Amino acid sequence: MVALITGSTGGLGKGIALTFAKDGFDIILHYHNDEVGVLNLASDIRNKYKRTVRMYKADLTKAEEITKMVENIKTDYFSLDVLVNNAAICKDTDLMLKDKKDFLEVMDVNLIAPFLLSKQLYPLLKDAGGTIINISSNNALNSYYAESIDYDASKKALISLTNNLALSFAPEVRVNCLCPGWINTKMNKDLDETFKKQEEEKIFLKRFAEPEEIANVVSFLASSKASYINNAVITVDGGVKW
Repeated sequence: MVALITGSTGGLGKGIALTFAKDGFDIILHYHNDEVGVLNLASDIRNKYKRTVRMYKADLTKAEEITKMVENIKTDYFSLDVLVNNAAICKDTDLMLKDKKDFLEVMDVNLIAPFLLSKQLYPLLKDAGGTIINISSNNALNSYYAESIDYDASKKALISLTNNLALSFAPEVRVNCLCPGWINTKMNKDLDETFKKQEEEKIFLKRFAEPEEIANVVSFLASSKASYINNAVITVDGGVKW
């Protein structure tokens, strides 16, 4: 079994990759700039779980690099069991300071790249009877952070993409969407403490999730235990009072 995780060097991506390796998958790691991070992650997977790992570098804002990565994957693999569209960027700035270039860059990574990867890798997924898991956000369901308007819009659109891919790729490939809330990752480590406490108070469980807790749900959706789950949008945020 083979799983591809995009954005594999981030906190959640790393957690997902390690969880799939633990589950017995060989791992394909996509990364952009963090070569040290991806090499360390690949080493961890090989040493701890004795799984095969391949790494592919691509800038997900560039369609030609996505296509090149897919071509290389198709050369190296005859089938693909799982695609996790995890890579994402967020550019929190004042609403009135945002411009078209920044907005489109967020859309390119968070929405267009999952579309292109899903479409181009569909033949490999179909051959394996595989599954696609798109990582959205609970911001897509309920958000009033104007500084994240581009991120939130991209994650909302990713749910729509999930709906249409689930219909188009059925019955051979299942497509589902996960909407995590706050996660203890490197991206969130520099949050203002007052803001973080305010956000934790909104969460029924009074804490941010650990990457492994989200990764476990991704793993479940890829397993045979979830064989009848398709076109689902699953929130994993500890319960939130908006």
